Amino acid sequence: MENVEKTSGQNDELSANLNTIKGAYNAFATGNIPAFLGAMDSEIEWNEAENFPYADGNPYIGADAIVQGVFARIGADWEYFTLSDHVFHVTLDAMVIVTGRYNAKHRVTGKVIRAQFTHMWTLKNGRIIQYQQYADTLQVTNAMQS
Repeated sequence: MENVEKTSGQNDELSANLNTIKGAYNAFATGNIPAFLGAMDSEIEWNEAENFPYADGNPYIGADAIVQGVFARIGADWEYFTLSDHVFHVTLDAMVIVTGRYNAKHRVTGKVIRAQFTHMWTLKNGRIIQYQQYADTLQVTNAMQS
């Protein structure tokens, strides 16, 4: 395996990318949606996992599309929807990958989920330019069905 040396500037960029993503998760966890969206580029491309209930609008472009197409629907469908067990992985190509779990209770069925997820974030100049979700879509879909 080849040993890759990182330059000081590269280390700074990787740390900044990680801090941006951690800040976005903290903002989301505390309900500070303006701060969460503030980490994103105005033309962010957001993709929900294939077969996820909110993937029908993929790709969502920009914050307004994300809020209306994803977060407003999550708020309407779920009594609560939180994220836990975060593990952050920084890559050398301006990506931060986060693994964890969705914890939620569906409003209509009352079913609870604890579904695995992987979020892939791509950053450029300190701003999030792309998001790709992978998730346990079967668990989420089953919870939404009576």
